[in-house]
Order: sequence, then C-alpha cells, then structure tokens
Amino acid sequence: HCNFEFDLCGWKQDDDDDFDWSLRTGSTTKIDTAPPTDHTLQEPSGHYIFIKSSFLHLPGQKARISSPVLSRRNKNCKVCGGVVLILFYYHMYGAHIESLVVYQRTRMKHEKILLNLTGNQGNFWKRKALILAGDGDEDFQVVFEGIAGKGSKDVIALDDLTFSREC
Repeated sequence: HCNFEFDLCGWKQDDDDDFDWSLRTGSTTKIDTAPPTDHTLQEPSGHYIFIKSSFLHLPGQKARISSPVLSRRNKNCKVCGGVVLILFYYHMYGAHIESLVVYQRTRMKHEKILLNLTGNQGNFWKRKALILAGDGDEDFQVVFEGIAGKGSKDVIALDDLTFSREC
C-alpha cells in the first residue's frame, strides 16, 4: 500500500520517459485543477503524486512511474487462480487533459494495457480496481503513464495505490 505520505514507497520514476511524477500536498499546489486535498487524509496537508501539463511539457510527452517487482513465485500470490488486484484513486481534471494509461509489464519488458483514460474525469477522486492476471510464474510490475495535454494547468493525480494482500 502506498499513500505517498512519506515517500514513493518503492515506486520508481522510469528513465526512458520525458518527465517525472511529482510528490505534492494539496496545500502547496496553487493550480486550480489540482486536487485541493489528497485522498488518504482528505486534507490539504496530505500527499499524492501528480503531473501537470505546462509550457515545460509538450503535448504528448509522458511521465511514467513503476511499481516494485511483484513475484508470482510467492505461493501466496497464487490465491484465487493467480489473480491479483491493484486498487487506486485518480483525479483527472482540466479542459485539455490528455491520458492516464496503466500497464502491466513483465520482466522481459512486454507491456499490456490495463486501462486507458482520456479527457476530463471530473474534479474529484475516483476509485479504480484492475485485475493483474498472470502467466505462470512470471514476475511483473505495474506502470502508470501520464500523458501531457495541450492545456497549461491540467492535472492528473494518483493516490492510495494498493495491491491485494496476497502478493
């Protein structure tokens, strides 16, 4: 479980993207389209990660962050036929929001799209649960990719990333 209150909890910024996800509190964000509070604490001092479209990022540029490696060799990870869930909250608000894409990536760098959200999703936190199906004993990661839009203040934010307890 990662609520970003202290750090990135083992999630890593990808090296082959265009820019990074930022760790922020609602109280330090002066952007109208950013969440005023995090999801965890529901107050301005709570933390979350976000990307913001700005003059520093061209439309279509990507920021990617990857989970720690999850091992299917763990016997507890084979509960319920090997199905694992990731639960998370997202906030996508702004007139020119581009996309949030979630991938499941194998150790061999094969990526499967689990979710592709595009456009304004509303000025509130939304919950999403995704099934992380597996092939045999192959280890994997989850990757969140935020894509910059053409607006200068549009924000995509993530909070409370949780894997099902089996893994």
